[in-house]
Amino acid sequence: MNHRNTDDELTPEEARKDHWEMLRFLAVNAAFGMLLGFLVAGALIALDIGGLRGHLSRSREPILAALLIAFPLAFTFGGAVAASAIALMPYKKKKQLQKDIR
Repeated sequence: MNHRNTDDELTPEEARKDHWEMLRFLAVNAAFGMLLGFLVAGALIALDIGGLRGHLSRSREPILAALLIAFPLAFTFGGAVAASAIALMPYKKKKQLQKDIR
């Protein structure tokens, strides 16, 4: 029973599919942002910005210190990219395309 309401409401199946598509879209963007954050952290360490590599090499726990630099950057970049994806989400365009198809 795939009944379409006249006021452009989605059926439960269409809504579920749309929600999963949006979650996938956001997850891919957040993962890309996190990868970008890890790459920036790696570049900061590799290029020895502010003597960071020297500080890490003299640390008793250099891996832990590097992770304490990399993970917050990754989460920040992931959140920023996900937020920009939400702001630029092509929802109106998608809705208009669905109206045009009918």
